[in-house]
Amino acid sequence: MFKSLKSRLAVLAVASVFSLGANAAQITGAGSTWVYPLVAKWSVVYAKETGIQVNYQAIGSGGGIAQIKAGTVAFGASDMPLTPEELTKNGLIQFPTAIAGEDLVYNLPGIKAGELILSGPVVADIYLGKIKQWNDPAIAKLNPGLKLPDMAITVVHRSDGSGTTFTFADYLSKISPEWKAKVGANTSIAWPVGVGGKGNEGVASYVQRIRGSIGYVEYAYILESKLDYARMYNRDGKLVSPSLQGFQDAAAHVDFTKAKDFYVILTDQPGPGTWPISGCTWQILRKDAPKATNEAVTRFFDWGFEKGQSMARSIAFGPLPPSTVDAIKAYWKQNLGI
Repeated sequence: MFKSLKSRLAVLAVASVFSLGANAAQITGAGSTWVYPLVAKWSVVYAKETGIQVNYQAIGSGGGIAQIKAGTVAFGASDMPLTPEELTKNGLIQFPTAIAGEDLVYNLPGIKAGELILSGPVVADIYLGKIKQWNDPAIAKLNPGLKLPDMAITVVHRSDGSGTTFTFADYLSKISPEWKAKVGANTSIAWPVGVGGKGNEGVASYVQRIRGSIGYVEYAYILESKLDYARMYNRDGKLVSPSLQGFQDAAAHVDFTKAKDFYVILTDQPGPGTWPISGCTWQILRKDAPKATNEAVTRFFDWGFEKGQSMARSIAFGPLPPSTVDAIKAYWKQNLGI
């Protein structure tokens, strides 16, 4: 699905989005590969209804942030929210789009989807290079009765600037003091071990090809590619599987409407059903873009909020609460005058 949608949406980058007029037939955006499946689905239907093409380049959150700062796209998408200070410094605003989550996927002979159980501390030690074999006692302790292969672990991570990486690394920073001290959380980090794939699709592809591998990807890619995924213990010590309900349970513990510039983090939230590596995607706009440009972008996302939620749920993206959508519209009016 993603490749066919991507082929329909791909276009050459324009020199500047500031030429977008009131009757423009296209909107350009770039950034998060996490949110790509959702933007792609919305874009196809939106084009049929309005005649306006949304040409979105899934280049990673780091690239999306860079491009909106440079003014070469109408909107940038990032799974790492910018701080209010950075937004002010660069003349930007941001607003959330949808709730989602990511999980660890693996390629292990004889072990099916959902059979492998992991914990945050064990995942951190795998990505720190401290746990090197699949039959390591720390993994075996979490998986009594599961026949773990005597096989080296191949760690797969993102090679590009990625909000998926930020969410993953932010979670590991919360549950592993060693990870926080040595690696930390950002869209790009100095990986202790592993091989890098570009985009969620690149990580998924590596994991599918390399026996003994483990990687982290957004849940929609797990569903589409039928990847083998792990169950995990959450903050409350409950064993959970990735699910739309688990992502929304995480979001229920934050209030977007009270956070300045909607700056919230959804990882490692409490609750028995909460998925521990939950997150959100933000759209970033320039305040100094022509009004027609920002109007075109906000109309598209307003359409998504109002009409695109069944499509969102079909690929495990959770809708924002109505109160948050109302707050976003008020935020647009306050900051963009639209």
